[in-house]
Amino acid sequence: MAVFSVYSFPKKDQLVKNRALTSQQTKKRKQSWKRDGIACLLLAPSLIFLTMFTLIPIVKSFYLSLMDLQLGMKKPVFIGLDNYTYLFSDPLFWKVMGNTVLFSLLTVIPSMVLGLALALLLNMRHKLTGLFRVSFFSPVVMPMIAVASIWMFIYMPDAGLLDQLLKSFGLPGQIFLQRSDTVLPALSVVYNWKEAGFLMIFFLSGLQNISTEMYEAARIDGARKFTIFWKLTFPLLMPTTIFVSTIALTDSFKLVDHIAMMTEGMPNNSSTTLLYFIYQNGFTYFNQGIASTLTVILLIIMLIAASLQFFTADSRIHYN
Repeated sequence: MAVFSVYSFPKKDQLVKNRALTSQQTKKRKQSWKRDGIACLLLAPSLIFLTMFTLIPIVKSFYLSLMDLQLGMKKPVFIGLDNYTYLFSDPLFWKVMGNTVLFSLLTVIPSMVLGLALALLLNMRHKLTGLFRVSFFSPVVMPMIAVASIWMFIYMPDAGLLDQLLKSFGLPGQIFLQRSDTVLPALSVVYNWKEAGFLMIFFLSGLQNISTEMYEAARIDGARKFTIFWKLTFPLLMPTTIFVSTIALTDSFKLVDHIAMMTEGMPNNSSTTLLYFIYQNGFTYFNQGIASTLTVILLIIMLIAASLQFFTADSRIHYN
């Protein structure tokens, strides 16, 4: 008995559909490769600069932190974690860390509050808005050396503007930059004066993105101005506030020009912050090993602070 196997050939329409589907998939794949290739080309300059000026210096700093490299040495000598051990047992290092923390406390929150207050003022429509914008933002575009020179004249003993103002009220003059208990607060005023206008721009952008209909509804319900700010404006500004707080915190660690210009860490290292301490070890004492170790410590502190700030606060806000 003969057994025949019957094979059903696909219809012509089905073959045409399969070919069309394959052609579409190939076309989409080519478009995807083209789009990804263009994206990589556009990102290439940023990636090159990020690698050259961020990633490579970080890796090299970590490498040199494990070495003993001082002025006169031809080659670095591997010493492991001895630089870290030396710093953690040095009282001066802990004094510098305390100065850095205190300076951050005196600058981060005050500069944010001042920047938010200026943004609220500029967000109101009035005739002097343009003048206020130029006045508030002008310190931001000024070089820090020029800002330090201005404030050195203000803080100058006897002949300075601040001392003259105090004497006009019958108060004795002060030497703010020569006293251990006043030097950091005096430097923080300089920082806040310059930084507030920069943070103001971000807060103003956040305020202008809030719908005016929400304010109108709150006013119709009889809400007062402070209630509107606390219950409506401030919660809606939280994404901007998280971003601004991160910038303010990192900037408080990075600014060093005014310290080098105004006090050079004096008196008795009372105004020496971590970044200026790095500068001293790297370019004054020429101890690249200790300077690199301090740089790694600074990077770790900034990474931990920014991560805690982002993950703890960001989880409690809502984005529009």
